Amino acid sequence: MKNKVYIIQTLLIAIAIFAISGCAKDNYVAPQSILSGHVVYNGQAVGVRTNGFASGGAQLELWQHGYAFFTKIPVYINQDGSYSALLFDGDYLLDRLSGSPWVNQTDSIAVHVKGNTVVDVPVTPFHFVSAATYTNTATTVTATITITKPNAASVLTSSSLYLGRTTLVDNKLNDAAVTITAANITIGTPFTATVTIPAALQTASVIYARVGVTTVGSTELEFSPVVAITLH
Repeated sequence: MKNKVYIIQTLLIAIAIFAISGCAKDNYVAPQSILSGHVVYNGQAVGVRTNGFASGGAQLELWQHGYAFFTKIPVYINQDGSYSALLFDGDYLLDRLSGSPWVNQTDSIAVHVKGNTVVDVPVTPFHFVSAATYTNTATTVTATITITKPNAASVLTSSSLYLGRTTLVDNKLNDAAVTITAANITIGTPFTATVTIPAALQTASVIYARVGVTTVGSTELEFSPVVAITLH
């Protein structure tokens, strides 16, 4: 009989411990502050490849010292150059990673997060699409493009005009593209690129266009903002 009582008491204690443990987990405070901003050059957002995080595209990293588990917090950059991260309040170091369409910078940016915090991240692109305007007919889209070279050592490869059926447009996701080689581009001087609208898109009311620029030695392009082209 005593053994049965002991077993029952043990089970009750175990259940109580489990319940307390569950409550502790339920009472865990999740991060509630948002750090956000844009990657910028001279106050203008720097466009990057769509879904770059899925295949090694442009990224930032956050680190927070003073904790037992010191590990990086990856921060993925949207195609318009914006980023956001859900964090605890505190002090962080923000790193600009190599493998992006800008000059590698090894210094970190000190960031103090308290509530919703906005921090723009300055970078120096290899090349930058400083202007892109568009005209169209029923079957073609023409972009007038100006490219600058913020980094004097960069060597231009080409510039491309991309068309897509959605706002997700880049060198990986597009329905049509045309490329102008460096030999036909003068830095700082407008040039044009014309692409034929695919037959499957010519009946659409709206399509989307974007310009990218490629630099020797970089696998990532810098992009202009996505623009809607009205066809009908």
